[in-house]
Amino acid sequence: MSRPETPDAGTPGLRLIELLEQLAGLDRAFTLADAVQGSGWPKPTVHRMLQQLETGGLIAREPDGRRYQLGERALLLAETLMRGSTQQGLRRAVLRQLVVEVGESCNLTALAGAEVMYLDRVETAFPLRMELRPGSRVPMHCSASGKLFLAHMTPAKRGALVEQMPRERLTPQTITEPAALEAEFQRIRQQDYSVDAEEFIAGMVCVAVPVRTAGGNEVRMALALQAPAVRMPLEAVLRQVPALQRAAQAMARTWG
Repeated sequence: MSRPETPDAGTPGLRLIELLEQLAGLDRAFTLADAVQGSGWPKPTVHRMLQQLETGGLIAREPDGRRYQLGERALLLAETLMRGSTQQGLRRAVLRQLVVEVGESCNLTALAGAEVMYLDRVETAFPLRMELRPGSRVPMHCSASGKLFLAHMTPAKRGALVEQMPRERLTPQTITEPAALEAEFQRIRQQDYSVDAEEFIAGMVCVAVPVRTAGGNEVRMALALQAPAVRMPLEAVLRQVPALQRAAQAMARTWG
């Protein structure tokens, strides 16, 4: 699709949003040259627009001063929009019905930078539980959802993230070595679900399945069940995988 040589002066706000959308789609740090190539607009114009986005906190410079990444304000906006969306209609109903079926707390998560963010969660009625509100964040390397997202990334992106993340040992079961994590990611891709065997919190187990685009393979979000191991051992949690997969398919249909 051809682009105008210069952004329409009558819609500067929309053009900034369009540029931000293009940059977010790169899924990596970007330079002025990347922005010029992607937009097709003159270098001085794009440079001015990047300055505006940086001033507004929507993008931020990396330490080298040449490359940019999405800023905290852009990430917070995306998270707010996702949280608001999941509180409505069918998705919330699917999550509630899943909790009724499996009898334990279930959540819907998405990636937020290098962490996993809870978009929605429905708690079990049992008094022994761990309450995590929408907006809560958990590490990627030791949570079922986080490992699921990592497993479905490209090898280059996954390797860079694993190398950079702290990989803190939160329990004796936490996997921290990159080679061991990579073997775990291979198992996740093969079985199409991910397990947290008391790796994030001692005494808590979790299983997560992907929520893919309808008719596609892109993993947009993860649907997970979390329970105390004393009430639902890992073996029993794994028996609930088919129920989670059915709910994930129903969730995917809400995106059309």
